[in-house]
Amino acid sequence: MELVSRQDPHLREVVWFAVCCRALTLLLQAVFNLLIPDHAADAFSPPRLSEPGLWDLLLERLLGGLSHWDAEHFLFIAERGYLYEHNCAFFPLYPLSVRAMAEGALWPLERLLRWRSRLLLSAILLNSLFSVLAAAALYKLGCVVLQCRRVAFLAAVLFSISPANVFMAAAYSESTFAFLAFSAMWQLEKGQSWLSGLLFSLASGVRANGLINAGFFLYSRGKRFALQLQVGSGSLRKLPPLWKQLLSTASSAVLMCAVIFLPFALFQYYAYVRFCGPGTGLEQAVPKPLLQLALDKGYRLAAMNGVKPPWCSQRFPVVYSYIQDTYWNVGFLRYFELRQIPNFLLALPVTLLGSWAAWTYIIANPRRCLTLGLERRKSEEEGKPGAGFCCPAVFVYVVHATVLLAFGFFCMHVQVLTRLLGSSSPVLYWFSAHLLQEYEPLLWSEGTDDQTAALHSKKSLLCKSPASCGKGTSENPVMRLLMNCRLITPLSKCILGFFLSYWLLGLILHCNFLPWT
Repeated sequence: MELVSRQDPHLREVVWFAVCCRALTLLLQAVFNLLIPDHAADAFSPPRLSEPGLWDLLLERLLGGLSHWDAEHFLFIAERGYLYEHNCAFFPLYPLSVRAMAEGALWPLERLLRWRSRLLLSAILLNSLFSVLAAAALYKLGCVVLQCRRVAFLAAVLFSISPANVFMAAAYSESTFAFLAFSAMWQLEKGQSWLSGLLFSLASGVRANGLINAGFFLYSRGKRFALQLQVGSGSLRKLPPLWKQLLSTASSAVLMCAVIFLPFALFQYYAYVRFCGPGTGLEQAVPKPLLQLALDKGYRLAAMNGVKPPWCSQRFPVVYSYIQDTYWNVGFLRYFELRQIPNFLLALPVTLLGSWAAWTYIIANPRRCLTLGLERRKSEEEGKPGAGFCCPAVFVYVVHATVLLAFGFFCMHVQVLTRLLGSSSPVLYWFSAHLLQEYEPLLWSEGTDDQTAALHSKKSLLCKSPASCGKGTSENPVMRLLMNCRLITPLSKCILGFFLSYWLLGLILHCNFLPWT
């Protein structure tokens, strides 16, 4: 996959800025981890079974802040597999990748670092790599979908200071998922269906919300067939080819959806065999400290005392939904309690931004939204699609982001919305870039010479032509705004304030076992 091109200065700047932000993130979290004592949180924290050496202690001091909260689950799975039932809430591809790198590329460090230290280092290195690649993939995707290089460039730069930044750096699966999802979307836009399906399939092996990405394939195939019907309507002799096209479209859509759902199904089957199958004497192989932890915390081991978990006897024994329901109390409106108001406030900025994005697109394209983008428009027939955030190609991405936003707000722990949208949807970054480009005068000079101030009137909220977007300069627009922070508009201050404050607060709080998104 060609992500870095010497001929594209914008892409070079995206990659360079992403590398710098990742290095700064690692430096700041080390400083905060050294200066601020860890909070005694009631979270999963398995005992260390081997005495750490000098280099292990040093690594823990420098990078230990990135191994907290859910990172403990991923590292534990990479080290010992799915020992406890609730570990099955975390999908296997990311911990398998961490383990593979620790055993392979980091094997020369075996004499210096214990196994868990190598796993932690492996996770940090992988996430650093994948977050940079995700920024590059987002830029490429934006160029294809938005047909506006300036907005795509700004969006990719904003990704490097994402409000979900700490989860892109910590031993979480967000960076891996973002890279796979954005790359799959990019390949699908280029017409590389099979490569896109493979990447979407890998993404569903990283996070459960990867299953929703099957909607991109369904919509792509459905839209293509609907447009072909409109071209060939009224011609009886073309009816048989259309039926063949329908069968071809349906079969390819079903096959691709099956490929995307396959990792999820295989993982649920693995969990069923492990926790619902006959006893294998596993308890005798589990170290006593881990057995004691299971007894103290009520964790369920595989085939513990020969008693099968309740979900094993369900008609569809899906361990993932059982764990979300039983261990984390995830369900419709279950989080709507007075004591959760602080978490709703944490999710308020991304909720408002996502809702604003959907509303802006609907207002700009009411007919397209009513027809689900399946109606052939005159501009499309002439080969002149619009450009920018409100262009036709963005429709399916807005729907995807809105579905994630609604599901997360009503059915999940609402504070995870920031990292859910930040790692799954390009809309958060496209719309933020759209607002900055439309309402920030300091960025208007980046257009073409014949671009006038009229393009930044209220009418500019509608789709512009690709020519009006211009290529712009490769100067980093975020750095330009930050260097002139006193001159930028209040809206720009709010957007950059949200991104940077969550970027920094996440490092301070999460890395010291304090509650965060």
